[in-house]
Amino acid sequence: MAKSADDKLGGVQKAAILLIALGPERSAGIFKYLKEEEIEELTLEIANTRSVTPQVKDDVINEFYEVCLAQQYIAEGGISYAKELLENALGNERAMEVISKLTASLQVKPFEFVRKTDASQLLNFIQDEHPQTIALILSYLSAGQAAMIISALPPDRQADVAKRIAVMDRTSPDVIKEVEKVLESKLSSLVNQDYTIIGGVDAVVEILNTVDRGTEKHIMETLEIEEPELADEIRKKMFVFEDILLLDDRAIQRVLRDVDNNDLAIALKSANEQVQNAIFNNLSKRLAVMIKEDMEFMGPVRMKDVEEAQQKIVNIIRKLEDAGEIVISRGGGDEIVV
Repeated sequence: MAKSADDKLGGVQKAAILLIALGPERSAGIFKYLKEEEIEELTLEIANTRSVTPQVKDDVINEFYEVCLAQQYIAEGGISYAKELLENALGNERAMEVISKLTASLQVKPFEFVRKTDASQLLNFIQDEHPQTIALILSYLSAGQAAMIISALPPDRQADVAKRIAVMDRTSPDVIKEVEKVLESKLSSLVNQDYTIIGGVDAVVEILNTVDRGTEKHIMETLEIEEPELADEIRKKMFVFEDILLLDDRAIQRVLRDVDNNDLAIALKSANEQVQNAIFNNLSKRLAVMIKEDMEFMGPVRMKDVEEAQQKIVNIIRKLEDAGEIVISRGGGDEIVV
């Protein structure tokens, strides 16, 4: 197969040519998703690009289109599916080139095939595995899938698996391959060749925010005994001030009864308009006006003070939820209160 006109170009050069071809408006939109050093590197390359032949520009755009197409196919059905469709569209040799570029430059997430499997079916395959193996697999799943599986585990294993997800950092490709082989007989496998950062506190927070309240409470109570510092870190991230939008009007009114007006004024200083409206709509007109005046007259406030005031309100919300006085709307199957 003949080489294209852009084969001698590096990745940054191709990106610069693509951005030039897309024009300033679309390129500006792309810059919003790049890191500062990437923007600087691309800006310098664009500035140093004097002229580009129509053939090179077309080759770069075509390559970009092919890579996008491959990514879409991978997302829909994995590497094998993408390879089959690309072979039909581009021919065998070109399809392999595109797939090779993708797997070399992008990390295709392991266990992608598992993400497309029904959670209840997957539970049958992994429930008897070691907790570390379960934690590894759940780290790669959507929060909804992971929540369903961790909720169905025996109570004595739930906190153990949650803890292992939270403290997980890097996992070697060999370990990932070995775990994937356990499911290979029933499901297709997808292997990532690079070390992958997975798990962590944010991952377990997202799962716990999705499970039912009973499962969450059991896991947190166990972690508070076994790993108090980890439990405190998780709890701080589980419900942020902006999540007050998950409460209905009656619950917000109940929370506001226990909130100091000065703390409320400070907490709302950096809140978005939607959160502010949710609060003000549940205050009396007189009190709402007073809080707004306090916010205006207090002037600039340190972000540390705002965060402390917001955390006080979050603590009140959690306390009221634990007491059963309010219900936080969740996506993980809490019982309906009537």
